[in-house]
Amino acid sequence: MSPMTDDRYTSAVAAIDAANADDPHTIVVDGQVRPKEQAHAEMMTAWVERLDPTATDAQLLAARAHHLRRWVVAREEYGEGRAGYLRWRADAKRRHADEVATILEHCGYDADTIGRVQQIVRKEGLRNDPAVQTHEDALCLVFLQTQLGELADQLGRDKGSEVLRKTLAKMSEPGRRQARDLHLDEAERALVVAALEEVDG
Repeated sequence: MSPMTDDRYTSAVAAIDAANADDPHTIVVDGQVRPKEQAHAEMMTAWVERLDPTATDAQLLAARAHHLRRWVVAREEYGEGRAGYLRWRADAKRRHADEVATILEHCGYDADTIGRVQQIVRKEGLRNDPAVQTHEDALCLVFLQTQLGELADQLGRDKGSEVLRKTLAKMSEPGRRQARDLHLDEAERALVVAALEEVDG
């Protein structure tokens, strides 16, 4: 059954969007101020559909819920440094997976579908599972679209370029092709092209 004709899918997306609507952080998309995670979730869903036109309910729901209510626990609560960041990110993935499971159960999804959504949200099997790789590609593309300029401003060119290279290295070849074609300003595009040349060798 197509996700677009499944009432469970429609209800689940609406519930996820409603949960993300409370995000106190905002982002401007197409001239409109939007709750950040709600807008990112819509962009993620669109990228997964574009990267994989045969994407399943589970893939699309995982995209929609990938950062479900992410703002609830701040990064700063885990201390400075990479170790703190990694603990925060791991806990966040588990929390997103748990919270989306509650929503999907309420909407009538079966345990197998819920488990698959959780697996993708937690990014288990990255590199070996095509659906998880598509999820990662979409996540990276949204990051490049919405946060690349801010990243470069905050970290400086050298450190920003290093983070960008690491981001691109996590992507599949089709994902990197999409990154090359993103509509970015001149400075951002130059950063991406330079990083891609290093990653692609």
